[in-house]
Amino acid sequence: MFRSPRDFFKAKVVGAPDPVREIPVRPSRMIHFFDPSNPKMAAKVGDIAKKVDIILGNLEDAVPIDRKIDAREGLVSIAKETDFGTTQLWTRVNSLDSPWFLDDLLRLVGEVGDKLDVIMVPKVQGPWDIYFVDQLLAQLEVKAGLQRPILIHAILETALGVANVEDIANASPRMQGMSLGPADLAASRRMKTTRVGGGHPGYLVRTDPDPVNPEAERPTAQQDLWHYTISRMVDACASVGALPFYGPFGDIADLVACEDQFRNAFLLGCVGAWSLHPNQILIAKKVFSPDPDEVKWAKRVIAAMPDGSGAVMIEGKMQDDATFKQCQVVFNLAKLIAERDPEYRELYGF
Repeated sequence: MFRSPRDFFKAKVVGAPDPVREIPVRPSRMIHFFDPSNPKMAAKVGDIAKKVDIILGNLEDAVPIDRKIDAREGLVSIAKETDFGTTQLWTRVNSLDSPWFLDDLLRLVGEVGDKLDVIMVPKVQGPWDIYFVDQLLAQLEVKAGLQRPILIHAILETALGVANVEDIANASPRMQGMSLGPADLAASRRMKTTRVGGGHPGYLVRTDPDPVNPEAERPTAQQDLWHYTISRMVDACASVGALPFYGPFGDIADLVACEDQFRNAFLLGCVGAWSLHPNQILIAKKVFSPDPDEVKWAKRVIAAMPDGSGAVMIEGKMQDDATFKQCQVVFNLAKLIAERDPEYRELYGF
């Protein structure tokens, strides 16, 4: 770390907003992507924003080169004209090695910085990338007269980025969180898969031969290509109070596999996932909201040991301070979601 810990929470530029000391924890079950250069998508932003926790104007991949400027200007217009209510507005800017990154930040922070909650930075290689974006944002915030800092979200989509994940998480108080970028990461690692997220039928384990009938069929189970990376990202984020997300699931038609991948990420500690199509919104909403039965159990444990000390037996299961903390995680998330979502408020009994 290049700065003294005493200076870590001081503004990097005179007149810039003070850095946040804690990342706001809000329901973030889905980051819904849209292309601001697409008039049909742009026309639906207001309605979709009411259905999602985070809506993101995408300027990077999936936006053709000849529409980069249109996407940027489209996002400026949409941000100015739309009331997002309590839904967070994010953008994914172009990568730092592209010719569009600087203009993305200059234009967006200058014109609609007061509307932007988070800047998603793709292909982050190490903490040096975050230092650069952090310093530049502070300068632009002063110029735009912003009263609150814009946060940074890093995408892990290179092998070097994963190798540096802990340093990236610690690089700035602005670090809101990280997302797994499985497609670019697969290419960076030379993984032999052309899928965007999810498993692969060739990545499996096989049972041992049957000692009685060695020629009998040996069942297999497909494994999760992303378990290690997600777990490491979750640990890095949790260590600094940032929020980890699963990224895209590219097979829009395979809703079953999408739900499975999202649930794996949820159980490992991710708070949400990207939705690339409206049919993935409800999946993310369902998966990243605690099951009502789990919430009911959490309430019961917390009520039985309200100060979190000692041990109690409930239905033959021992509950102690560790299980109390686990139940608090479920209960607190359910409470946040209930405050935002009337449907889940009723389901959870709040």
